[in-house]
Amino acid sequence: MGLDNASTMERTKDSAAIIAAIRADMLDEYRQPHSYPWIIGYSGGKDSTLVTHLVFEMLMSLPPSQRTRQVHVVANDTLVESPLVVQHLVESVSEIEEAAQAFALPLVTKITRPAPDQSFWVNVIGRGYPPPNRTFRWCTDRMKIQPTSRYIKTKADEEGQVILLLGVRRSESATRAASVGRYDNGERLNRHNDLMGCLVYRPIVELDTEDVWEFLALKDPPWGGSHLKLIGLYRDASGGECPVVTQKSDAPSCGTTSSRFGCWTCTVVEKDRSLEGFVEAGYAEFGPLLDFRDWLASIRNDRDRRQARRRDGRITITDGGTFVPGPFTLKARAEIFERLRQLEKTTGQALINEEEVGLIHEIWAHEIVGQTKAKPMDVREIKKGR
Repeated sequence: MGLDNASTMERTKDSAAIIAAIRADMLDEYRQPHSYPWIIGYSGGKDSTLVTHLVFEMLMSLPPSQRTRQVHVVANDTLVESPLVVQHLVESVSEIEEAAQAFALPLVTKITRPAPDQSFWVNVIGRGYPPPNRTFRWCTDRMKIQPTSRYIKTKADEEGQVILLLGVRRSESATRAASVGRYDNGERLNRHNDLMGCLVYRPIVELDTEDVWEFLALKDPPWGGSHLKLIGLYRDASGGECPVVTQKSDAPSCGTTSSRFGCWTCTVVEKDRSLEGFVEAGYAEFGPLLDFRDWLASIRNDRDRRQARRRDGRITITDGGTFVPGPFTLKARAEIFERLRQLEKTTGQALINEEEVGLIHEIWAHEIVGQTKAKPMDVREIKKGR
């Protein structure tokens, strides 16, 4: 036997032992003498898929009388997800839900979405928000944190407490390691920093990336099918998913320089490597989305397309003396809207829904007739401009 084969077998044994320990720990936590429900933060990516896989198998291994705790698999759709990714997310959530019902498991699924008046297009086209960047990342809170947090808070209020299972790993990145270390109290469960009545459980925190991929490649999901589609998504995108985010301190994980697949409109990153990867992998129909995203980023700081004052009437000047323009002009917003509608015709995809369109027209109408509630116009000094 060669050295490579021997080392591979040794690693496989180590990985199996780690997974076995995770299974035992998970089962022990599930059997604790209380009925607080579990909520799995499911992004559809490799790590959250592994957590969901292990929990599903654990429930199936238990006799019905011992399945005493409800499990919620909660995903988030920002409404501007990369088309292939949101398709995978919706399909996998549906498969999990159907299998759970077939096996009579105490497991339900939920896909959260931003409130209609807080969607990407209502904010950009309706209110004229400039596309997000690293210093003005308004999208994460409105489109990811708030929708999922509302669901968690509701369940915590109903049950008294919930346990949030996250597929975060210490070895994922230096940022993730720092985040894990900052909130690790040495116990299995940690209190969530922002959500009352929510404890956080990170069952796969010590796994390496190789361990995750090895498991998913060798084990079919207990809800049916295989993990091959997920593996293919990563291969084509050359990256990873934007994870479930439930607190602002985790926001940098969304829109980093790494090749993550998430919102196709994301302008926080300089280049959308994942969408470029899909195009290079043969999905030419996504090319126009990439071009639109790049154009949107290019007009962000165009002074001719921005108003002088913010929506509340203030003029913004940083403490360094730099003038910061306000929202997009109505003309610029109309231009973005027309281009988006044309993009829908070009790609054959619905990229904005009619409720959003209605809200946008309502906001425009209020501005045109001067019905917005503006504060007295003055000059304010602020530390960070937008």
